[in-house]
Amino acid sequence: MEQKVVLKMKGISKFYPGVVALDKVDLEVREGEVHALLGENGAGKSTLIKVLSGAVHNEEGTIWINGKEFNHMTPAESRANGVEVIYQEYNLIPALSAAENICLGNQMHGIVNMKEQIRTAQELFDKYHINVNPRAPVASLPTAKQQLVEITKAISKNPKIIVMDEPTAQLTVAEVENLYQIIKNLKEKGTAIIFISHRMDELFAVTDRVTIMRDGQYVTTVNTAETNRDALIALMVGRELKSNGPRQSVATDEVVLEVEDISGYSNDRCSFKLHKGEILGFAGLVGAGRTELMRLVFGADKKLSGTVKIRGQEVNIRSPQDAIRAGIGLIPEDRKQQGVFLNQAISWNNAIGNIRGVTTGGLIDEKKILKQAEEYKDRLKIKAPSVAQLVRNLSGGNQQKVVLAKVLAAETDIVIFDEPTRGIDVGARAEIYELMNELVNEGKSILMVSSDMEELLGMCDRIIVLAEGKITGEFTRPEFDQEKIMSKASVD
Repeated sequence: MEQKVVLKMKGISKFYPGVVALDKVDLEVREGEVHALLGENGAGKSTLIKVLSGAVHNEEGTIWINGKEFNHMTPAESRANGVEVIYQEYNLIPALSAAENICLGNQMHGIVNMKEQIRTAQELFDKYHINVNPRAPVASLPTAKQQLVEITKAISKNPKIIVMDEPTAQLTVAEVENLYQIIKNLKEKGTAIIFISHRMDELFAVTDRVTIMRDGQYVTTVNTAETNRDALIALMVGRELKSNGPRQSVATDEVVLEVEDISGYSNDRCSFKLHKGEILGFAGLVGAGRTELMRLVFGADKKLSGTVKIRGQEVNIRSPQDAIRAGIGLIPEDRKQQGVFLNQAISWNNAIGNIRGVTTGGLIDEKKILKQAEEYKDRLKIKAPSVAQLVRNLSGGNQQKVVLAKVLAAETDIVIFDEPTRGIDVGARAEIYELMNELVNEGKSILMVSSDMEELLGMCDRIIVLAEGKITGEFTRPEFDQEKIMSKASVD
């Protein structure tokens, strides 16, 4: 018996100045199915979901939810009809506790019972095997735990349709397996799930059907069991991707960065060296202290002890400004909060990384700003009608490229990439790998934090492993072994 259609979106179009974000897109989702939405960054996936949630109004098209017809949705109508969205950028209130975020909107007549909220949240965490303190303020939780709170908040509303946008990007292997079990339980209840992910193994692990989008248009819908990875990529990108292949190392013996016994609130006596032209990777489980170590080097977090040397000379890095002056740039894990100015233009974001390079006689030179921005737009293949486009109107992948442009414009020789391809599609991922290779070929050096083991093994010359804030292992390329690396990342 064919499953009931619970969501139908027909001919959905959305226009922005100079951009057709959606062009007559169709989507049909059935009761109790996991339906993947697949496409490159900029394909229109996020815009389509925002139309469904009421965050964005479509200019054309019709939406049916359980037989009810809408020309467009409001957020209230969407939720009233059983739609919940777990966005890639979390929709939590940092100052409130995990329990308060989960129960937000549930209280009647303005009455808030804190004990009841904590009990409700704890019951949900226990039910779904989630290890989060319900009393903890969300701002104090690591990104992975915030993701788990976001997921719990959505499923606590008992939705008929739930959208998961890159839900596993920050989760450990065990947490991903747990999420798969949650998805299975939701399916059995008849909940329809729209699943957005750029990880092909996830699509084949949990989805029933896949709808592919490209350049704001609907391409096709296929049964997951009747397709394969290469076929989906071909439909998604519409072009042949360059194979990254085993990269040729261009690292030299010259040490450009030396970190000795550096300690912070999350790291203890970490030491390592980075060579010219080298890509040095950092592996470890969520919470191992990889990002925190990069922030210590970059001066974003307070260093309690230790030294940093650039080409043999000790430097006192107390702030990101000091790091940039020393030739170190950071592409942060959280691009929206820490990487770009969303309400400013591409050109402005680009210029802020190199003010001295766009001034003439001590005054800001608009022509230089535009020239520099156009050069990086072309080099990084940023998809936008012009460099005047506000960054908040770009897709996630293109926002990431703006962060790259800002760092490169600052003329840094050492670039820190923290989760550079999180939430980025295979096409943009290949472009970023190509850019990283270009940078080291130019003589720059890279520190890369990644939770994607395949990415680390494919791109790095060496891999350093962290666990509980300490360095527990180091591997050169001939020694690369995923099992051994994960063993060093796991603490007894």
